[in-house]
Amino acid sequence: MPATSSKIKKESSVLLKLGGPIIATQLMRMGLNFTDTVMAGNLSALDLAGVAIGNAMYLPLSIFCMATLIAINPIVSEHLGARRFKEIGTSARQMFWLVLLLTIPTFFLTRNLDIIMNLVGVTSEIVPIATDYLKAISWGLLPLFAYAGVRYFSEGLSVTKPAMYIAAISLVLNVGANYIFMYGGLGITGMGAVGAGYATSLINLFAAIIFIGFMMRFKPFKRFDIFARTKGPDPKIFSEFLRVGIPNGASTAMEILLFASVSVLMGTLSVEASASHQIAINVAATLFMIPFGLSMAITQRVGFSIGQGSLSNARLRGFVGIAMCGSIMTLTAIMLFSIPETIISIYTDDPLVSKMSVSLLFMAGLFQISDGLQVGGFGALRGLKDTRRPMIVNFIAYWLIGFPIGYYLGIISDFGPEGLWVGLISGLSVAAVLHNFRFHRLTVGD
Repeated sequence: MPATSSKIKKESSVLLKLGGPIIATQLMRMGLNFTDTVMAGNLSALDLAGVAIGNAMYLPLSIFCMATLIAINPIVSEHLGARRFKEIGTSARQMFWLVLLLTIPTFFLTRNLDIIMNLVGVTSEIVPIATDYLKAISWGLLPLFAYAGVRYFSEGLSVTKPAMYIAAISLVLNVGANYIFMYGGLGITGMGAVGAGYATSLINLFAAIIFIGFMMRFKPFKRFDIFARTKGPDPKIFSEFLRVGIPNGASTAMEILLFASVSVLMGTLSVEASASHQIAINVAATLFMIPFGLSMAITQRVGFSIGQGSLSNARLRGFVGIAMCGSIMTLTAIMLFSIPETIISIYTDDPLVSKMSVSLLFMAGLFQISDGLQVGGFGALRGLKDTRRPMIVNFIAYWLIGFPIGYYLGIISDFGPEGLWVGLISGLSVAAVLHNFRFHRLTVGD
């Protein structure tokens, strides 16, 4: 059918144009944590451990909050499709209240995570460094969430390049800021790992100020009157943010905690198992940024279609995006199957770790397609502002199916790292099937 083929090609082009900058943004934001880790490692093993433990404690909280703020994307994209320009500005102002609501408890939790560190038995030498690192990074939470909110707002309106440019500048500046605060310079005494926290906070402040300044000056945004006076949170609009955002944040947290739990269990097997897992999961996480970026574009396109009142367009755009996610991850799977040794050589030359890592990269190749399809399907459902049911699906897939299978095979049945990864594959595969089936069910009736 020529018309359908033409629509698919056109939609694929639009998704790549929207998703490309988002993918680049995600990769560069990952680069911030990477540079912190590398530069801390050049100081000492203790500084490296402080940053690693601090991030392990802090990232689930921050990612939950940022995933909650993603609610702004489908909300404003739907308003844009319906040409409700006034509501776009109102949504932006309510989003800033949500930023404040999320920041206050997260700020205090982040500054007191030493309680959890002591409970789980983190080495006493590491706790004070990780705690001071977290206290330093806590000052950047408000600008981090503000930046995330305006970024998702902008992406919901199909403006995706500014975030990419800001992320690129931030990555470069982060290296300089780390050097000054960690090693000392410009009259500032080096603070080691703690300096990385202050540098991150400063970079977050820079990104937020630049992006908000862009929003104030960008002519196409002026019609939305984003920065008009507001009396306070609007219960109706704010409740929509929470209804869409909280389940989205919880769903993301469930997936992160699954992978974090598997990492902890790897540490109970052997040092080599833990190192091999870290390498394989780093490769998988980097590749995951491709379908994740596309999923954000899918959310925008589906939401825009709903605003236009066309469920059939939402269905077409959603499934084109999901198919693209699956196709791209098929290619990454082929890459992982074809050149695992080459990839592993970037990380290590230890023979035992390399051999185990190759085996885990094979497992990572197996879940590439499932991972792409689940995040694509979830992005399409988010465009429909359907996040509560997917949250339940993620809980079932990851914690009632994936984790028990992985624990049984990897720990109880003694299949080791590969057994744990079978659990990951199982959870992602179940989520992929159920998310896509639900999107089919919700869009079949137009």
